[in-house]
Amino acid sequence: MPRFYADIPECRSDKGLGLVKPEFATIMGDDYNHIKNVLRMARGDNLTLCNGSGTDYEGVLEDFKDGTVIIRIASFYKNTSEPDVKVTLFQGIPKSDKMDGIVMKAVELGVFSIVPVITSRTVVRFGDIPDKVKKRERWQRIAVEAAKQCNRGIIPEIKLPIDIAEAIVQHSSFCPFIMPYENEKDLYLSEYLKKNPIQSFSSVSVLIGPEGGFSQEEAAAASECGIVQVSLGRRVLRTETAGMAALSVIMSSIGEM
Repeated sequence: MPRFYADIPECRSDKGLGLVKPEFATIMGDDYNHIKNVLRMARGDNLTLCNGSGTDYEGVLEDFKDGTVIIRIASFYKNTSEPDVKVTLFQGIPKSDKMDGIVMKAVELGVFSIVPVITSRTVVRFGDIPDKVKKRERWQRIAVEAAKQCNRGIIPEIKLPIDIAEAIVQHSSFCPFIMPYENEKDLYLSEYLKKNPIQSFSSVSVLIGPEGGFSQEEAAAASECGIVQVSLGRRVLRTETAGMAALSVIMSSIGEM
C-alpha cells in the first residue's frame, strides 16, 4: 500500500484514555503530484500515512482540492519498525556523493539520527552556515525517501555538520559511544557488545572516520574522552562500508536483524 508522511499531530483524550483518531489528514507539495499524476490514485483508494512520530494511519483518499489531497482516516496504530535503542551515526563526511548513499542505507538499517562530522582528513570543504544548511537539506530529503521505502515510523533527523572536536565532546550525551578504528586490533565490536549489552540503554552512538580514517591525535582525543575504540575485523573497510557494518552488528545484537 502506498505510504506517505503527513503532518498529523498526536491528540490525546481529555480523559487520559490515549490517542484520539483524527477525522481527516492532508498532503500537499511533491507528494500531491506523486499521488495524483504518478500513482494515478483516485477517490476511494487506500493508503498509509505516518506522522513521523511512530504512529501509522490507514486512510481512504477522499478528494483532490486546490493542490491538496484530502484523506479520511479509518484507523491508526503504533508503528512496529522502530528499534528500541536509538542509534546515532556520527559520520566523517566523505568526498563526492558517497554521503548520499550512507544516509540512505543507514536509514534503512534503522538509525535514529545522523551527524555529519568534519575531521582533519575530510576532503569536502564547507563555506558559511548557509552552505552547511543546503547540504543538510539534501541529505534530509534522501532520509525522507529512504524512510518511506522501508516503512520507518519516524523520519531520522540529519544534523548540521560539526567538527570532530564537538562530536567527541557530545559523547557525554550518549551511552555508550563506539568508534571503529583500524588500529584497534584486540577488541572486536561483536565481543564488546556481548560484554556490554546495549539493550539496557536508550541510545548508542557510532563514530566513523572519513577516507583516510582518523588522525592519531583525533583517536587519542576520543579515547581520553571515554569513547570505546573497537575493531570491525582484519580488513580495513571503506568509510561507506564501515558505518553500515557497525550498524548491522549493533542491530543484530538487539534483535533487529
